[in-house]
Amino acid sequence: MTDNNAADKAESDKSEGGVRAVQRALDILLAFKPADDGLLVSELLKRVDLSRPTLYRLLDTLDAKGFLVSEGEPQRFRLGPAVAQLAHAWSSGTSYETVAHPMMRRLWESTRETVSLHVQEGTHRVCVAELPSTQPLSFRRGVGYREMLVRGASGRSILAWLDPKAADLSTYGAQNAADAKRVMQQLGQIRQQGYAMSRDELIQGAVAIAAPFFESSGRVVGSLGLFGPSARLSEELVQRYGAMLMHEAQQLSAALGFKAAAGVPNAN
Repeated sequence: MTDNNAADKAESDKSEGGVRAVQRALDILLAFKPADDGLLVSELLKRVDLSRPTLYRLLDTLDAKGFLVSEGEPQRFRLGPAVAQLAHAWSSGTSYETVAHPMMRRLWESTRETVSLHVQEGTHRVCVAELPSTQPLSFRRGVGYREMLVRGASGRSILAWLDPKAADLSTYGAQNAADAKRVMQQLGQIRQQGYAMSRDELIQGAVAIAAPFFESSGRVVGSLGLFGPSARLSEELVQRYGAMLMHEAQQLSAALGFKAAAGVPNAN
């Protein structure tokens, strides 16, 4: 082997070793879950496929760079300020509309119906992005449209995971006790099937389907919705599109850092 070949191989080996070290360090960071109150080394060893010496070496590096902090005896490791700095930089430069665009586009291309993104603002939901249907008969509301959470599939799909009490529903738009009782039954059905559906509710002849999405903390923040005429959206299509919405909403939630848990809608 020539000197040049030997040098190239050494450089390649060094590069591959550096990549492996980065991958392993990221595996450690991704091993932390929202509910963790610090992790012992023994607990981390169960979550990452690393030897104890390698884990300690990487923990020291991550601690030194501020991605982890440790305290106590035995040591417990928590995510550090450098992670918060990255999270702030990501959230400051990224909107829900930007993250959701690929999911919305896939839904629009698959259905050719109007697809919209709604986020919660207090007792309301607001449309922040919309891909209108190109078909002659279609429905749309437009970016900026606001409605109380109790009204329509896009609102109730959010409200279902806020888990309100019947007495609180007047705040979200329920008109009386009978209306609140009806809405409570709807919210239970939505949580069970994972998406909401309305027909002829806000617009005569329109069908709306929506599924919720969540941020990294597990808080529901909005919904992905699809709208079309009842003449086109049969019950069979509603179920099929409902499953598609749930899948894309899961993808959106994952892109926002959310890890699914029990009680969260699942299209699988």
